[in-house]
Amino acid sequence: MNFHMNEAIEVLERTPQTLEYFLTGLSDGWLQCNEGEGTWNVTEVIEHLIEGEKNNWIPRLEWILKVGEDQPFPPFDRYAHLQESSDRSTAQRLLEFKTIRAQNIAKLKELVDPESHLELTGSHPAFGVVKVRELLSTWVAHDLTHIAQIVRVMAKRYKADVGPWIEYLGILKK
Repeated sequence: MNFHMNEAIEVLERTPQTLEYFLTGLSDGWLQCNEGEGTWNVTEVIEHLIEGEKNNWIPRLEWILKVGEDQPFPPFDRYAHLQESSDRSTAQRLLEFKTIRAQNIAKLKELVDPESHLELTGSHPAFGVVKVRELLSTWVAHDLTHIAQIVRVMAKRYKADVGPWIEYLGILKK
């Protein structure tokens, strides 16, 4: 197993800073581009990350610690952020994400003893029995997935403009 809570926290702590540094001040052209119908732009990804901070990771962790496998935790609507429109700036969204993430990391450190809690189990509404370690590993991989998604979406904005160099740009072939 590769999971170590301190290493997971290293990534979880850096995601908001990474996005803040990378995205703050970019034009709407970068923030609103997507990969076509049914795909998300950068702003929507940030909103999804915020939704996850509010309704996914820590609430599910708390559910596992309190309820265990007796009852599945409530499903998480991965598309809930698309139901609300917001005129907040990217900076405001990133600040909200950063604030909630810091609170959630503090709560994570308070709730989980890596020596005794990582193998505790709960019931996922679709997957069945899951472990705390798996939930926390998924949280980290989820962050990395969306960082990669943001970079890929932004790169694809120039797909038609790179000409023959597309041959060397693997990110544009995915």
